[in-house]
Amino acid sequence: MAKSRFRRRTPKLPISEVNVLPYIDVMLVLLVIFMITAPILTQGVDVELPQVTSEPINNDAEHEPAVISLDAQGRYYLEIGADSDEPMELSVIINQVAALKRQNPQLPVLVRGDRRVSYGEVVVLMSELQAAGVTQVGLISKPLEDQ
Repeated sequence: MAKSRFRRRTPKLPISEVNVLPYIDVMLVLLVIFMITAPILTQGVDVELPQVTSEPINNDAEHEPAVISLDAQGRYYLEIGADSDEPMELSVIINQVAALKRQNPQLPVLVRGDRRVSYGEVVVLMSELQAAGVTQVGLISKPLEDQ
């Protein structure tokens, strides 16, 4: 007769480790959702800007500013020294301002936009000026008491 040996089995202990992979997956999904929605939330904010008076820009006589005007119909005008009554294409104005800035890097460039012009048109104008090498642009406004 064969002697049967019975081994004493030790009971299996429960595993005390926590599986964190599902938590990491949820965290990454939430991160992607927040990254997508964060820019959308900041674009639709209503802002009421304060009405204040600004200090006038000091112009010296030797640096007559180049003034780019944008009227209510979206026409562009370039004023250097004397007033210009003839509308011009934006590309022509940008080329002329870029040439003037190459000749005189200290030339001040100012933008005068009609208050009925959309904000986007003024931004396009300023973006074109920046692409042409104009790093500083002043905005012309009326004093508060004249409005």
